[in-house]
Amino acid sequence: MSGETGLAPAIAPTDTGCADAPVLRERGQRAVFCGLTGIVWLHRKMQDAFFLVVGSRTCAHLLQSAAGVMIFAEPRFATAIIEERDLAGMADCHDELDRIVAQLLARRPEIRTLFLVGSCPSEVIKLDLGKAAQRLDRTLGTDRGAGVGTRVLHYSGSGIETTFTEGEDACLAALVPHMPAASAGAAPALLVVGTLPDVVEDQFRRLFGELGIGNVGWLPARQLADLPAVGAHTRFLLAQPFLGETVGALQNRGARHLPALFPFGAEGTTEWLRAAADAFGVCPMQFNRVVAPGRERAKRAIAHSQDRLRGKRITFLPDSQLEVPLARFLSTELGMVPVEVGTPYLHRELMARELPLLPSATRISEGQHLDRQLDRVRADRPDLTVCGLGLANPLEAEGLSTKWAIELVFSPIHGFDQAGDLADLFARPLRRRDVLRV
Repeated sequence: MSGETGLAPAIAPTDTGCADAPVLRERGQRAVFCGLTGIVWLHRKMQDAFFLVVGSRTCAHLLQSAAGVMIFAEPRFATAIIEERDLAGMADCHDELDRIVAQLLARRPEIRTLFLVGSCPSEVIKLDLGKAAQRLDRTLGTDRGAGVGTRVLHYSGSGIETTFTEGEDACLAALVPHMPAASAGAAPALLVVGTLPDVVEDQFRRLFGELGIGNVGWLPARQLADLPAVGAHTRFLLAQPFLGETVGALQNRGARHLPALFPFGAEGTTEWLRAAADAFGVCPMQFNRVVAPGRERAKRAIAHSQDRLRGKRITFLPDSQLEVPLARFLSTELGMVPVEVGTPYLHRELMARELPLLPSATRISEGQHLDRQLDRVRADRPDLTVCGLGLANPLEAEGLSTKWAIELVFSPIHGFDQAGDLADLFARPLRRRDVLRV
């Protein structure tokens, strides 16, 4: 049984917004990180997992620099560096990989899940990592039932096949087939999908508990040995908007997606929680009692940035697939005017609740053609451009204020208690511009 919850939505669209808007599809030069970058936050979340990248020295330098750690800090990732002799066939790549994995597990016996992450397609590195993972899993996972084996999985973080946040999508999709099957008579369960900082996960866990939704699982789990069960009685919410492949994998296991706004800002978080509450029959009075304090707290925090952001024009260049829900948040809760919202891939099913809330005049673009998009930025002259690190300084030199898109991925921005910080991330560049202006 389910019922409509209280707290009437404050951001109901007056028209169809961008639901049916034409999409400008760009195919050309790109300027985004590859999917390997996801390891930076995934290795911190999954505490019994290890990520072994099979790639070049460039891959090793990228990860070490992006993660901000030194080798002696013993992070839960490493790079098996492919040398010229491997590519030339002078060494057996399978034997070399087996040797490195054996050394790794001897040094780090606490590893329960080992991800082999491809930095390039198999045709380039001359090694089928998918088959290698299956072979190693048969060898190393024999005692997994006794709690001492190691599961070996594979996914691609190649910049040819993935962009930035798609690395997490590929990783989680690889985990879904290994989630336990829920029994036919299992009670309904909620699954929250997408990596969240532990502090944000704990906040949401507390809210679900107060709503009376006690059977909540998380993907990824902090301990992959404790992956939640999935089946026909599983309902799942997406915490991140870039998980299209994972959604398909969960639906193939019988789970049902709960469409919702993404939990950014006071209203987005309220609607996200409402989707779960409706699915699990939470009464309107209880929903109102639990959610209203956090919602009001978030609205007060957001208000500190409204005067600076209201009426300001903003452009998003494609980077992380967070662009559409963040543009919705800035438009509906802070009064900003999205000029162009570019995203690497536009997954209309996952954005079905977000797109109608964007102003109908917003230009929506998918993919990247760097030169054309920069030409449009120069022509539009927005007050703020959200873009990658490599584009920010050139645009600043032309008098355009910028925001590093990568900060939005690495900062805690979900939920009520982070709403003020999220708004401030966009207000900060404009404050800096005003201070420096002479």
